[in-house]
Amino acid sequence: MSTKPKVFIDGELGTTGLQIYSRLNGRDDIELVSIEPSKRKDSSERSKLINAVDVAILCLHDDAALEAVSFISRPTVKILDASTAHRTASGWVYGFPELNPGQREKIASAQFVSNPGCYPTGFLACIRPLIVKELIPSHFPITINAVSGYSGGGKKLIEEYHTFHEQQTGGKSFYPYGIYGVEFGHKHVKEMHQHSGLASPPLFVPAVGDFEQGMLVQVPLPLWTLENPPTGEVIHGAIADYYQGEPFVQVAPFQDTNFLRDGKFLDVMAMNGTNVVQVFVFANDATHEALLVARLDNLGKGASGACLQNLNIMLGFPEKLGL
Repeated sequence: MSTKPKVFIDGELGTTGLQIYSRLNGRDDIELVSIEPSKRKDSSERSKLINAVDVAILCLHDDAALEAVSFISRPTVKILDASTAHRTASGWVYGFPELNPGQREKIASAQFVSNPGCYPTGFLACIRPLIVKELIPSHFPITINAVSGYSGGGKKLIEEYHTFHEQQTGGKSFYPYGIYGVEFGHKHVKEMHQHSGLASPPLFVPAVGDFEQGMLVQVPLPLWTLENPPTGEVIHGAIADYYQGEPFVQVAPFQDTNFLRDGKFLDVMAMNGTNVVQVFVFANDATHEALLVARLDNLGKGASGACLQNLNIMLGFPEKLGL
């Protein structure tokens, strides 16, 4: 009888760690290893557990994730890092199974896998097919406008929001809608640049909304700048073909307003609780303009759901298990 693979979540009390723990705790096909609460920051105990399991999932700040990797002394230990620390690092496989042909196979055979960021997941789902199929050139200037629920800010911001709402009355909002990252150089930009195939980094403008989770990532395309601009249907067809048969990337029918509330509004929270990223293509061929939009749960396909998907692949389990 085969032994169940052992999995340790280093940082299981963080936002992503808690969600992953709750998803794995009821499974009978793995042995979930936990650290004693009093030893959560004990380096020797963390090192011991990391080297005692088949897969260690890192739900840590970047510095702590780098430290955790330095603990590895047993070469058969696999690492799945949910932090930003290794998403563009040499020797690490990027954990977006749908990104490129053969990506799943790379994840399955890798020792080190980095879980994608939430914003990059939406952006790359939109833009990567168009770069691969050469519908837009790699030097095309790309901008990204995106909004996430406040859970994207981690445990501290979640606590601040909940405290604020408990103390306030009259429907006041902590941040009704707040743009941030205006100093540029957001930590996700390097990841977006490297894995998209773009020649230059995209211009990224993130925002936080007054809701807990959910995400929209918008990529406007001024196609009029191209000598032979593709039509909206051609763009949509290319993206739909790229993700054909993918269970966790859904491409909405072209210009289908059934996905819009009241025929006008794209609900940011519609994918909450799923591991799905939806991709939409809107276009005006007369003006040669298009808009790509990705909708996802920033805590689902943007974090814990993607992590569970990658874990299944790394362990050789059915990819949809638990999702």
